Amino acid sequence: MAERFFAEDANTSLIKSRQFGEYMVKEIAALSGVYNATGRETTHDLLRRLATQQVLPREVADIFHAVRKAGNKANHDFGGSSAEALSALKFCRALGVWYRRTYGRDPNFKPGPFVPPRSPQEVDQATQSELDILRRQVQEAETKLAAAHASAEELANARAAAEELARQRAEESAVWEKTALDLETDQADIARNLEELQKQAEAQPQQLQLEFKQAGLQAASRLELDERQTRRLIDVQLVDAGWEADSGTLVHQKGARPEEGRNLAIAEWPSEGGRADYALFIGLTCVGVIEAKRESVDVPSTLNQAERYARTIELPLEHRHSDGPWKHGLADPFRVPFVFATNGRPFVRQWQTKSGIWFCDLRRNTNHPRPLTAWFSPKDLLDILETDLDAAAQGLAEESFGKGKMRPYQEEAIAAIEDAIVAGQREILVSMATGTGKTRTSIALMYRLLKHKRFRRILFLVDRKALGKQTNDALETTEIEGMLNFAQIYKVAALEKKVPEDEDQVQVATVQSLIARILNEPDPAKRPTPGTFDCIIVDEAHRGYTLDAELRESDIGFRNLDDYQSAYRQILDYFDAVRVALTATPALHTREIFGHPVFHYGYRQAVVEGYLNDHLPPKRITTALSEAGIHFDGGEEVEIIDRKTGQIDLFELPDDVPLDYDLADFNKRVYSESFNRIVCRAIATEIPPGKPGKTLIFAARDAHADDIVRLLIEELQEEHGKDAVPHKMVTKITGNVDKPDDLILKFKNDPYPKYVVTVDLLTTGIDVPSICNLVFVRRVKSRILYDQMIGRATRLCPEIGKEYFRIFDALCRAAGDDGHAPRRRQAGCVARPACHRSRHGGNRRGQELGRRPGYRAHARNDKTNGCRNPRKF
Repeated sequence: MAERFFAEDANTSLIKSRQFGEYMVKEIAALSGVYNATGRETTHDLLRRLATQQVLPREVADIFHAVRKAGNKANHDFGGSSAEALSALKFCRALGVWYRRTYGRDPNFKPGPFVPPRSPQEVDQATQSELDILRRQVQEAETKLAAAHASAEELANARAAAEELARQRAEESAVWEKTALDLETDQADIARNLEELQKQAEAQPQQLQLEFKQAGLQAASRLELDERQTRRLIDVQLVDAGWEADSGTLVHQKGARPEEGRNLAIAEWPSEGGRADYALFIGLTCVGVIEAKRESVDVPSTLNQAERYARTIELPLEHRHSDGPWKHGLADPFRVPFVFATNGRPFVRQWQTKSGIWFCDLRRNTNHPRPLTAWFSPKDLLDILETDLDAAAQGLAEESFGKGKMRPYQEEAIAAIEDAIVAGQREILVSMATGTGKTRTSIALMYRLLKHKRFRRILFLVDRKALGKQTNDALETTEIEGMLNFAQIYKVAALEKKVPEDEDQVQVATVQSLIARILNEPDPAKRPTPGTFDCIIVDEAHRGYTLDAELRESDIGFRNLDDYQSAYRQILDYFDAVRVALTATPALHTREIFGHPVFHYGYRQAVVEGYLNDHLPPKRITTALSEAGIHFDGGEEVEIIDRKTGQIDLFELPDDVPLDYDLADFNKRVYSESFNRIVCRAIATEIPPGKPGKTLIFAARDAHADDIVRLLIEELQEEHGKDAVPHKMVTKITGNVDKPDDLILKFKNDPYPKYVVTVDLLTTGIDVPSICNLVFVRRVKSRILYDQMIGRATRLCPEIGKEYFRIFDALCRAAGDDGHAPRRRQAGCVARPACHRSRHGGNRRGQELGRRPGYRAHARNDKTNGCRNPRKF
């Protein structure tokens, strides 16, 4: 139907192409087992969901969006041209080829040339010319393939294309009328078909869906769009960025000219020796040229052609920028400040030269091309034009820090960062030990950069809301100049604000919230633009590549580390900004992003210079379980108890499969009431409630934290009396509690809680100087994470007389030791010996081990292994 009406009724053709795309998207969702048959989800939302779930590659999703938007515009505006309708048909054909290669399990499918629709009676000259070219391509394909000794399949495709052209000439309108009637009666069949495909997909193994995703990515990499189709995609992208763009109508040869109050992307603007694909005008001023090539062309090399147009573009004086031309010793100076090149593909870091939008600021000869993930808005380009880098560099060099406001090493860190920025470095890493004032240093740095107008707006990026709130508090309380704090001098946009206002100069935001605002916001007008921030300060930069429980405390879920890495990197890549990364533990993967540190200030140096506290030698809490582990012999008979129903069954372990659990397994798979009680008893004895300072306890999991809280309260009451343990003295703070940010604030400022049990929520970034004791009841295999956890107690706190801090280790293993995973273990299982004493002795309640979901296993014999003294430390 879209082919039938593309010339006589382009509006209907565009709507039918949109419907074709909508049905294909639904069928892809059904084949992937994620189709929602309720019909409440819009096509846009479904496309976004499929792209987020990596079912649709981004370049394929972009084509679907282009077809959808053209159809929506035709539906609402009652318009559309034959050129637009033909473009939509070509997009649909490209989607069909991708679908065949992916879900048709035919990755080597060769479609042959595109067959244009029947000869139209009423089309404009440009569309008629394009149709003639397409027909010649069809007629030449068979001859070329035969001469090249092509395969039989390729020859058959070419021959079929030629036959289709002949068939079109003889086709009667009655065929189309019948097609329209059949389409109406097929709607119910379509719905039934989608439901059936969904059921089949749900019954398929997960591996098949992974194969479809891989096939889809491979097929997407082979998409072939010609230059005209690429321009149509670019039109959509430019419109989303705030430009008026239509390469079919806003064309110089058709009379399009810049106008006051309009931001136009005018196609085919003349220059000496050719025409620029687009000239970007803000009002009457030309600010850039764009060169667009078909998808298969490398992008950076195309910038050379764009630069040639920037030197030779034909611009009357009233359309030239007042600061130009930019000579740099060239015989032909640049007449426009910015150049862009693209092939329409979404930016993919692994294939930089074949994707994204490449940009170069021609005003300075030291500027190099760099890739962008999205188009600048008109305001972005105006802001870039207004930034005076030379004046900013001079101001930073001339202004001193002021006596007594900063520590010497903080001044050195800021000076190193500023020198790197002036030198043109765009990724900057600073390593400062936990507790040495990275946030204070960042605030002073932001103040200087904003004061001298080096940057317009700075994003302070954190990975958790608690850290964002802590930064907001610091901005509101840190005195900067003239008795004024930072937030009184510069406007700060807090965590809850989605897009900063024009007057905002700093925004504090989480990685997760920005992902939602950039990747999941359907309205382009509500998304930040690539130029929204020109500087990003990344707090705790090592966190982006660490899989910790905090990642679950987020606005959007991440399924695995790769997803989080991808999302984390997408935020950094999206904004065209200088990135300053701060961390106490610069790991290899952090340095791969930001380079080697421009400044380093380590923990030992800070201790020697008196800025941090050192710790006493760690104290071991030793139990027989930690020494001997737990062992079940092969062939041992155990009782299996269903904890939900209470039913008890006998189960005999295989003869050749003993079960061994050491402390590595204990962290996640073992529950021992007596072990936890012994640890809590040690805490109660060694760290009495009346002793100054607070205690932070690291548990293995959330349920383990609950047990530690309960047992620690009991042991504190047993050791010191009930009156010595008021309500809320011992508290759990994890991502699963109600309002954890409020509890963290109480932990920092109030007398209670005095003992806090966490899992990963407080491992990094939290500033509570009164912490004097750290207790490890979990294994820590990451040296970076271990150093971050130790850093929770290094800060000075003279008001309580803190001169050092203490570490208690209940696992009796060095950080980083690997344990032995049990064989044939099934996830989520729990088991415990049935004897009154556990295998490590002294545990009357037994221990729960991994064996089978929802069950406990009780050993019938009464063997013991290890110490019988439950109070042995």
